[in-house]
Amino acid sequence: MYLAVCDDEAESLEAIAGLLEDWEAERQLPLPRRMFSSAVELLEAARRERFTLYLLDVIMPVVDGMAAARELRTFDGAADIVFLTSSPEFACESYRVRTLDYLLKPVNRERLFRLLDGLYLREQRPREALVLKTGTTIVRVPFSQLAFVEVMGKRLYFNLVSGGVREVAGSLKEYEDLLLIRPEFMRVHRSYIVNMLQAAEFSSSHIVTFTGKEIPVSRLLYPQLHKDYMALLFDQRGTAE
Repeated sequence: MYLAVCDDEAESLEAIAGLLEDWEAERQLPLPRRMFSSAVELLEAARRERFTLYLLDVIMPVVDGMAAARELRTFDGAADIVFLTSSPEFACESYRVRTLDYLLKPVNRERLFRLLDGLYLREQRPREALVLKTGTTIVRVPFSQLAFVEVMGKRLYFNLVSGGVREVAGSLKEYEDLLLIRPEFMRVHRSYIVNMLQAAEFSSSHIVTFTGKEIPVSRLLYPQLHKDYMALLFDQRGTAE
């Protein structure tokens, strides 16, 4: 999960930050997040980064939470949105922007924790496709159609089995948990994660994919990669039989 929390009241923002820290400590799990004091700042960041959950205060100056949610939905249909509000009267309107839930302020610890627990468990379930945000478009890429991911600067390049490429702004860290939880995807170099079922050649220095792309292999990572690759092939053979 990668959270964006937005509340113009410093005290409320600090309280939510404390609850998120408590969740991390109790579950012993990382919870990457960014905190915003204005919806304008959040929207600027959302166009560059891929958040999976937005916690939005409803009442804010300049751009309120409802307007921010409507704007988010013009370029991000995949992320979850949860409103923070002092009144339940916004509940009906919130469904128009496909919100997951709303939390009454001050935010109840148990209810927030249940929400985060549910989202975390959902993310651990195997998925059949990766959701990418390319500009203003949401794209689903089946894992079986993804050959490798390359990072250059602040751009990610999702190279497909078909030879096509999907370019996304962001960091590899935003996607690596979704990829590396699957046994076929392995980090072979600091700049590459490869679908090893798409490896036509594999040596201590490089990988050649079925699409003909040559990818460097880290010498430090190679010994463990070799073991994991052989285990993957063994599992695949067992499945085929």
